[in-house]
Amino acid sequence: MEKCPVSTPVRRSTAHASLAALGVKLRQLDLLAPIREEVKIAQKTVKFTPFQKLCDCFVGILAGAHGIVEINEGLRADPALQAAFGRTACAEQSVIQDTLDACTAANVAQMEAAITRIFRQHSRAAHHDFAAKELLADADMSGMPCGKKAAFATKGYFAGEKNRRGRQLGRVLATDEAEIIVDQLYPGNVALVTTLPPLVQAAEERLGLTAEQRPRTILRVDAGGGSLGDINWVLERGYQVHTKDFSSQRAQQLAERVTVWYADPKVPGRQAGVVEGTAPEYVREVRRIAVRCRLANGQWKAAVLISTVDPATVRARTGQPAGSGDDPAAAVWADVYFYDQRGGGVETSVKGDKQGLGITKRNKKRFEAQQMLVQLAALAHNVLVWGRNWLAPAAPGVSQYGIARLVRDVFGVSGAVETDSAGHICRIILNQASRLARRCLNAFQLLLAPAQVLVILGET
Repeated sequence: MEKCPVSTPVRRSTAHASLAALGVKLRQLDLLAPIREEVKIAQKTVKFTPFQKLCDCFVGILAGAHGIVEINEGLRADPALQAAFGRTACAEQSVIQDTLDACTAANVAQMEAAITRIFRQHSRAAHHDFAAKELLADADMSGMPCGKKAAFATKGYFAGEKNRRGRQLGRVLATDEAEIIVDQLYPGNVALVTTLPPLVQAAEERLGLTAEQRPRTILRVDAGGGSLGDINWVLERGYQVHTKDFSSQRAQQLAERVTVWYADPKVPGRQAGVVEGTAPEYVREVRRIAVRCRLANGQWKAAVLISTVDPATVRARTGQPAGSGDDPAAAVWADVYFYDQRGGGVETSVKGDKQGLGITKRNKKRFEAQQMLVQLAALAHNVLVWGRNWLAPAAPGVSQYGIARLVRDVFGVSGAVETDSAGHICRIILNQASRLARRCLNAFQLLLAPAQVLVILGET
C-alpha cells in the first residue's frame, strides 16, 4: 500500500468514498461556480451562506438522500464526504429547508441561468457535432404527486393514482447523450399539449441553437405534443419532428385510408401501414403511419405517427440493414420502432431519476422552493452522467449503468478519505471487498491524477 505523502495524515471512513472522488473532480473544475456567482438569495448568513446550503442539498441528492431530512444522518455525519466537496461542515436539514423556502422567482431564474452556464461548459449535447448527425431530443411530462396544500397542487393525470393531486414535470432530454436539457415544473392539471412550445424554447435557449442547427434537431414527443398547433409551431421553427397525432378520432379516420397493412414481426397482433394522401393542414410536408392493435372486444384501435425525419436517418437509428429502403414494410416499421425508442429515452430517464434521485420524494409547499429542488436534481442527474462518461474509457462496463445504479453502486462504494495537515485530500481508499471498486480502480485513478490525489484499494 502506498503511503500518503504527508507526515500526519488524517483518515476518515465514509460510506461514499467513490462519490468523494467525484467531489474532488467537481472541485477541481469548480463546477458550481456559476451558482455561487449568480444565485443571490436574500437570507442572513449565520453559520453558512445560502450557496453553501444549496451545495449541501446538492451533495445530499448525489449521495442518494430521497428526503432533505436524510441529510442529517447522511452527509452531516460524513465529514470525509463533506471535505471532498470543499465543505468543512454541513448545514442542518431544517436550515437547508429555510433557505429553499426563502427562494423567489428571481432566484429560480438566477439558478436556471447558472445551470445554463454549467451545461454549456460541460455538456456533450451543448457541443454536439450537427454536421456529423442530428441531435435527438425527447420531450415528455411526468406526474409529481404532492400534498394538496402545496402551491399549484391540482388534480391531474398521475399514472395509476386516480384523484391524486400534484404538479407536473416537463422534461427535454438529449437522448443520445442521456443529459437533461431542461426540467420545468408546472401545475398538476397542465399537459404537454400546452407546454411543448415553452419547453422547446427553454431547451433551445439552453443549447444555444441557431437557425442552421434547428433543422438538424429531431424533436420526438408522444401524442400529448401531437396537436396540429404544436406540430406546426415546431415545424415553423425549423425542427424535424417525430410524434403521434393528438386526436384519437382523427387517427381512426386516417387509418381507414391505409390500403396495405403490415404485420409487426416483433409485436404479435400489431399492424401498421402508410396513410395515403397529402396533409395540407401542416406547414411542411409530413409522412403519416397508422398503427393499430385489436382490442378485447374485437375492434381495432388506431394511432397515427407523424414524421418529417429523413427515412435514411430513421433506418440508421433503428438498425435497419443496408438496402432496406426499397422494402415498404421495413420503412413503415422503422418509423414505428423509432417512436417506440422513446421508452428507452426520456421515459427511462424519468423513471431512473425517481428511483435513484428520489425526485418525487422531496416536496415543498412553496412553488419556488420546489423549482429550486427540480433544478438541483436535474444538475445532479447530469453530473452523474458526466461522471459516468469520465470513467467509461477505463471502465467500459459503467457506460451501461442508469442513474439508480450510478447512485447506489458506482458512487456508493464505501472506504476512507485521507487529508494532510493542511486539510487537503491526498488519498482516497476504496473498499477492496467491492468488486465494482476493483473494476473501476484504474478509472478513478485516471480521474484524479490531475488533482494529484491517490486512489487505492484497502481495508476500511
